[in-house]
Amino acid sequence: MREPTRWRTQTTQLACAIGQRAQFRKQSFAARIFKAAGLGAALMTASITPALAAETVAEAPKPAIMSELASHTLLLDVASAGDRLVAVGSRGHIVYSDDQGASWTQAQSPVRQLLTAVYFVDANNGWAVGHDGVILHSSDAGVNWELQYRDPALDEAVDPDGPGLLERPLMDLWFRDANTGFAFGAYGTYLRTDDGGKTWEDLSFDIDNPDGFHYNAVTAVADTGLFLVGEMGTMYRSPDFGETWETLQTSPYDGTWFGTAGTGIVGQVLAWGLRGNMYRSTDFGDSWEQVELHTPNNGPLEATLLGGNLSADGSLAVVGAGGVVVTSTDHGESFSVAVRPDRVALATAKRLPDGELVLVGQHGVVKAAASGLPNNQ
Repeated sequence: MREPTRWRTQTTQLACAIGQRAQFRKQSFAARIFKAAGLGAALMTASITPALAAETVAEAPKPAIMSELASHTLLLDVASAGDRLVAVGSRGHIVYSDDQGASWTQAQSPVRQLLTAVYFVDANNGWAVGHDGVILHSSDAGVNWELQYRDPALDEAVDPDGPGLLERPLMDLWFRDANTGFAFGAYGTYLRTDDGGKTWEDLSFDIDNPDGFHYNAVTAVADTGLFLVGEMGTMYRSPDFGETWETLQTSPYDGTWFGTAGTGIVGQVLAWGLRGNMYRSTDFGDSWEQVELHTPNNGPLEATLLGGNLSADGSLAVVGAGGVVVTSTDHGESFSVAVRPDRVALATAKRLPDGELVLVGQHGVVKAAASGLPNNQ
């Protein structure tokens, strides 16, 4: 069992190390990410705790406001909790569905921060992460949630002569089992728990990331390890599923990676980002080949790709700006591209057992045909 570190020391060290690289305003990280993905307008309506004022301490977290429209506002991720679907997004909204996405119920959420990702390790235990470094946990398949962690710097008085508060939103997470999990986010933030989230250890300096590049997405690669991607083309891998990390020098692209997924085949991983860039590796990141994606008009895809998921049957769905849905039914060997007629920006997708897709994004959650298009097309 690892012993928790002293949060104040770790947070201060990280802020000092990274603060020399750039000054940072609250919301600028999220605004840049989601504007690139076409989600900027929706983000402006998301309720995010304001920056700390000088000589004040952050307000205590407030529970999300219950709303009948929670499933129709900005949602950023969706996961399965057994047969249940759980989605998270703006204003701390968490919604769940027991009828494969036909209807949704809002869960009780203890925060109003933008939630960026959700992960269930089994049918009951799940975690969600988001802005202000919040980590939430549910033990009843997403109906009720408790706040396990938020950035300790938010509870400290602000130094008016200091460099200012760095917002460190968490962007993704992965759990090995109900005890051991990892969360990743802005400025190289890397947290680990070995007791189901009762304590979280800041291991940001255990990954070789001296410039503090943001981590955007993590995925498990079948029988191989974990793969982590971020800004400026950065890539990292862990062959021991989180015990140690290696910074790759073989990234084929120097733009921001927004997503990554295994293909279900040992050693194979996909990564994608700006302007329709998608690459495939069959050797866990040692070498890469570009995946050529073409629009229905047979032109090159240039829309930003944001999120996506691998299904148990080896099918993949990746979505992004302009209502783009990219799907594969052969473990990522080939892809089809569809553009939804509403052109609404999408954050991620999940394939249902019947082959249809659940899409989440700027207008909340919608069901779609296997291609990603509306069911009536």
